[in-house]
Formats: sequence, structure tokens, C-alpha cells
Amino acid sequence: MTKTLAAVLAMLLPTTLLAETYLLMAEEKGCVWCARWNAEIGPIYPKTGEGRAAPLRRYDLHATTPEVQLQRGVRFTPTFILIEDGIEVGRIEGYPGEDFFWGLLGMMLDRAGIEWKQAG
Repeated sequence: MTKTLAAVLAMLLPTTLLAETYLLMAEEKGCVWCARWNAEIGPIYPKTGEGRAAPLRRYDLHATTPEVQLQRGVRFTPTFILIEDGIEVGRIEGYPGEDFFWGLLGMMLDRAGIEWKQAG
């Protein structure tokens, strides 16, 4: 490998590693709707196109602060925040039930231009 090619790859590699999309779930202890989401969606989420396109990450609303740029603070749990390259690009506040969740998540991914229907 030439020195020039190595230098170009070294410049591109960190950018590539930072480019990521995920679904950030804000939750808290005692949240009934978080527990319901965990029971109804949690086990199957990683196996879906949505879950492969935007893997789930969690954080406790009162214990940690995610290192991302949010459009506004989180006030309700669960809140699902679509993160792309460290920036919020959409959110779902609350858990409206399984049928509505999938529809809202799909629309959010579509608006963000994230391919998910054939992911994985």
C-alpha cells in the first residue's frame, strides 16, 4: 500500500466509524409503558428490518445522559429517539401500543431516508 493511499484511508476510517444509525430508548425504573414495550416489542425488535436498520440502545432517564445532539430534552418514558451520526432525526414519545409503534417507527425511518424494509 502506498503512503498516499494509507493516508487517505486513515482520514476516512474515523468518519466511517462515527457514521451510524440507532434507536435510543429513554426509560426509567417503574415505567409501566416501558415494561409493556419490553414485553411486546423488545424480544422481536432486533429481528426486524427496523431493528437491523436502527439497532436499539437504552439509557436510564435519571442516571445517564446520552452523548448525542437532541432537538429537545426527554420528558416522558419511554421515548424512542432515532439517532443518525450523533444527531436526533426523529422521535416517538410514549408507547402507543404495538400496532401504532411499528407504523410510527416506519414513518420516522422513511422521513429520515433510512432503508429498513429490506435491511439485514
